[in-house]
Amino acid sequence: MHKAYQPLKPSTNKYLQKKWDQTHYEAHRKKVKEAKPIVDTKGIRTPTHVQLKLKKTQVQEERQAIIDRDNQLLVSRLAGIERSKGLVDHRNEYPERSLNAERRKEELAQVTRENLAIYQRITARESEYRREVWEEDWEKMERRRDDIARYPRGVADKQVNSTFEGVYCMFIISLP
Repeated sequence: MHKAYQPLKPSTNKYLQKKWDQTHYEAHRKKVKEAKPIVDTKGIRTPTHVQLKLKKTQVQEERQAIIDRDNQLLVSRLAGIERSKGLVDHRNEYPERSLNAERRKEELAQVTRENLAIYQRITARESEYRREVWEEDWEKMERRRDDIARYPRGVADKQVNSTFEGVYCMFIISLP
């Protein structure tokens, strides 16, 4: 094993040099392990009154005392109810009714009366539109359209109808 060892400095005996280097290395590792820091990095010790917070614990104890007292009251009440054989009527079978029902009924009746009055006014009124005037306007427009058109409308309609009839006849004939 000492034959493969290569010392940093030239030596005459590699075996002894390896042993000495190993001893020096172990002494160095022991010193490193036992070394103490020079700089104190622990920080300042916090005072006990800051750590303990007596006021907070006092408030928590008071709150717990209040909760315990309330629990004792509830337990005593429940025990009294259990001992009394249930003589107290605890059923609430009252009909539900609204305090505002009459006013809503009056408002609904008033809205119904107003709607009826509007309906009667609408049905009593005569129409302002006259059908005869509309039909006369339509006939005038038809005449103007016929006058403006390049081809007379009646002839074109006859041609279209005759061509469609011919096509329809062809389908009838060609069906097996």
